[in-house]
Amino acid sequence: MTTYEEMKFRKFTKKSEIQKALNTLKGIIQGICIDGNQNHIELDELDAWCLNNNFLSEKKPFTELIPLISDSISDNLLTQNEIDDINWVCDKFLSTNNYYDDVTISLQVLQGIFHGILSDNKISDLEVLNLRDWINDNEHLAGFYPYDEIGTLLTTILSDKIITDDEFNILKVFFSDFIDKSIDTNIDMDHIEQLKEDYTVVGICATCPEIEFEDKLFCFTGASTKTTREGFNNIVTSLKGEFRNSISSKTDYLVIGNGGNPCWAYSCYGRKVEQALNLRKKGCKIIIIHENDFLDALRDLGK
Repeated sequence: MTTYEEMKFRKFTKKSEIQKALNTLKGIIQGICIDGNQNHIELDELDAWCLNNNFLSEKKPFTELIPLISDSISDNLLTQNEIDDINWVCDKFLSTNNYYDDVTISLQVLQGIFHGILSDNKISDLEVLNLRDWINDNEHLAGFYPYDEIGTLLTTILSDKIITDDEFNILKVFFSDFIDKSIDTNIDMDHIEQLKEDYTVVGICATCPEIEFEDKLFCFTGASTKTTREGFNNIVTSLKGEFRNSISSKTDYLVIGNGGNPCWAYSCYGRKVEQALNLRKKGCKIIIIHENDFLDALRDLGK
């Protein structure tokens, strides 16, 4: 009879699962150390990662990685040399066992960073600022979920150079959607579920998106202060693009009308936005843009 551990082994030791686990680990370490500080609560997340993968302790690279991590955090301190050693083991394995493309790898690391930052249930100003720097350094992820969403969220939060308690809570809610609960030991998910009753983070546009028109499919939602739906249609088609009134997996851009409502807030903008967000979460590269950015792109083209 097949045992539970054997079933678990087959389910979670595919090349894709191993690579994701290693990318997530690298991200968690980055998140834990992103502010230059660490504490035993944050390091407990690395211990949890080891325990969750302990059934692989006789399989490469876990044969080397799990003892290395356990020894590194035994003194409640993770030095830069220890971090470099852990990353070296991960990279050595990943260099000959590639499954994902560079974008997917970076997005898995980003989700690990969210986990690492949230691991002690606190988010500091410095963590937010350094995460913003990471986002700025990884512009190759533009257009992919959740890069655009967190990028705009950080732009909004940092616009007045003050991070409020409400904004910290919004980030907690956002980060929590990417936490691997199987390796979480300290994150207070019950508290986050309570926060979700008061904070909803949806309907966020991309920041300064690059907009192309030729052979691209556009959709519009909301109210425009500049033109009509027919006007949008005419503009897009004149630039060799295509305009449709409904969202699909083939949609390239969803334009949210200005209509007096800035798209930098955290409220729901209706069914089309919800559809676009859900499709982005499934991997469709739909870019949600504000009408102002759409109009800026037209001005750049002399329209």
